[in-house]
Amino acid sequence: MHVARNRRAYVAKSGEQRVYESVLVRRTYRDGGRVRHETLANLSALPAEAVSAIEATLKGERLVPAGQAVTITASLPHGHVAAVHAAAVKLGLPALLGPACAERDLALALVISRVVAPASKLSTLAWWADTTLGADLGVTSASTDGIYAAMDWLAGRQDAIEAKLAARHLAPEPNPSRMALFDLSSSWMEGRCCPLAARGYSRDGKKGKLQIEYGLLTDPEGRPVAVRVLPGNTGDPAAFTQIVTVVRDKFGLEQMVMVGDRGMITSARIAALNRLGDGTPRQDGYGWITALRAPAIRKLMAGDGPLQMSLFDQQDLAEITSPDYPGERLVACRNPILAADRARTREELLAATEKLLAPITARAAAGKLAGAGAIGVAAGKVISKYKTGKHFDLTITDTSLTVARRQAQIDEEAALDGFYVLRTPLPASQLDAPGVVTAYKNLKYVERDFRHLKADDLDLRPVYHHLEERVKAHVLICMLACYLVWHLRRAWAPLTFTDEDPPTPDDPVAPARRSTAAQAKASRQHDQAGRPYRSFRGLLAHLATLTRNQVRFAGATTTVPMLAEPTSHQREAFDLIGMPIPLTLK
Repeated sequence: MHVARNRRAYVAKSGEQRVYESVLVRRTYRDGGRVRHETLANLSALPAEAVSAIEATLKGERLVPAGQAVTITASLPHGHVAAVHAAAVKLGLPALLGPACAERDLALALVISRVVAPASKLSTLAWWADTTLGADLGVTSASTDGIYAAMDWLAGRQDAIEAKLAARHLAPEPNPSRMALFDLSSSWMEGRCCPLAARGYSRDGKKGKLQIEYGLLTDPEGRPVAVRVLPGNTGDPAAFTQIVTVVRDKFGLEQMVMVGDRGMITSARIAALNRLGDGTPRQDGYGWITALRAPAIRKLMAGDGPLQMSLFDQQDLAEITSPDYPGERLVACRNPILAADRARTREELLAATEKLLAPITARAAAGKLAGAGAIGVAAGKVISKYKTGKHFDLTITDTSLTVARRQAQIDEEAALDGFYVLRTPLPASQLDAPGVVTAYKNLKYVERDFRHLKADDLDLRPVYHHLEERVKAHVLICMLACYLVWHLRRAWAPLTFTDEDPPTPDDPVAPARRSTAAQAKASRQHDQAGRPYRSFRGLLAHLATLTRNQVRFAGATTTVPMLAEPTSHQREAFDLIGMPIPLTLK
């Protein structure tokens, strides 16, 4: 038996040509030498789905209910780890880490995990089984000892990895300006056993915590190139000396221009920068760009000094010289917006301090607080809350507290509002004054990297490792993850709130501004197709909804891996990094 479809065309009385189709169940048999058809049923009135089911049954196919046709035996998040792994492969990160081996697979998995889901090493080990990353890189069954061995292996290859990154981003061809940015940050430690842990100035505001410090070296656009972990009580100048030694001796880069803040490139470091240990001048002289501290600026402004307010009547940038800085150019800048902001902030803090001291003054006057010692203790608890104690004179007796501003000192500090002076030995033919300002302000890229490392993306802090080499390996993993994030954020800018084309300011001293397109993104929240813009983390979360499923069809004993249907955002995310959506990572 079979299903036969007969089509007949005829012309209606109205002249319209019509087509009639009949669907019949027929039995075909042979009568002598002739083939005959016997109609058993007319299916023309049945729905098309019922006809198709009858036809499939007559053909010998086995029909099952729709809910039993396919079974998904497993489903794992795939898109987020696949995208980050694809970007890592595009950047050559596996080869950068070292030769293929089990330790490299674990190290790569640790770097990718730090981008996708930063957590402790033990949490990451458990998380691998919940994504396709663990199975595809073969790290699902890794042990804690295996992870630590991979970290030790990675720490041993740090110099080689950073040398390759330096050749890629700091060498003369990719970096014709021969410029590098360097800054120092810190993170607190949990525990007291690490030799690097020490008490120092905490940039995280964690008082009473031991900490480590780490210096980050980047190219002029902020790509991380190298990182050095230092004891928590290391000063900025000492960190600068170490990184210069690395760039010069280990990377073999000559005549670089190092950009650092005013606390890092001091006069003493400058004097030693281009001299050998015996005081002999070096042939491969290094340039630098840094800023003067407030006392040095005040000295330039004193009396008839070279820095006078009249220089900024018509402009906000002026190049001056001073016999105190022979062979150097000084680029003085004044930002009136910054000056007004600092003046307003100072007045608010002074007023807030006076408000805290007022109740103590009233209590002393009312006799509710007596004795110079008791009054002094009460005032001491609040005078430095807003770090303005240096601007007040407190007169304390057994029965009174008198508070007066040191107006002369306040005016002296206010005179420097909005001023900063940059110093460099670079000739104007190599870098003009606006270029010097721009280069120094590019330190904002290193600060942005620190935000990504510590808070926004990679959660470097706090550090739980106790062994010195493990701490260094942890920071190196975070630095390599930051390298990946730098490229991913730039590639995915059309899908996120990132400014795709920030405008180059005509005035380098003026504050940076967002482009019109970025402001439109923030205002509309959706693109022209109605799709929402996302944060970087939000986009990774959306990519995680692209799952890889193990599918078993009815009647089969094996499963087939299949991806869920990608959304348009997920497809575009892979297109923007120039890679197809892979079924597996390897």
